Amino acid sequence: MDAWLAWLIAACALGIAEIFSLTAALGVLGGAALVTAGAAALGLSLTLQLAVFVVAAVAGLAGIAPVARRHLLTARAERFGVDALIGRSAAVTTDISAVGGTVRIGGEEWSARACDDTLVIRAGTVVDVLDIRGTTALVHPREEPWTSPPL
Repeated sequence: MDAWLAWLIAACALGIAEIFSLTAALGVLGGAALVTAGAAALGLSLTLQLAVFVVAAVAGLAGIAPVARRHLLTARAERFGVDALIGRSAAVTTDISAVGGTVRIGGEEWSARACDDTLVIRAGTVVDVLDIRGTTALVHPREEPWTSPPL
């Protein structure tokens, strides 16, 4: 078997493995194997083919590392759907207990439960949305800012 064909088969195998792993590292190695297949087709010795593979793989990994780092370090700019409701304030429209109740979040009526089963939150209270579970908002009464007692 010709060396260029072996490198081409390795490139295809690494490309297929990349599809299943989604790590990008196997894709970079597959690209390096593809470049090496071209070098082998030009008639380079096995030692030079290995050198081409190493250089292409290191260059590929060095090129993709800043992109991966940037994606890992940047926070999502916006939250969508029910994730956007978490942390918002809501107004209690019917009393909330361990059994349930309702709140108005951004003009929409949601079923709600208190985060603590012992709490009863009266209508008109402002609450914070801690989580959304299905179609029910898990809420906690907003704490008033601390003020010093009168002297």
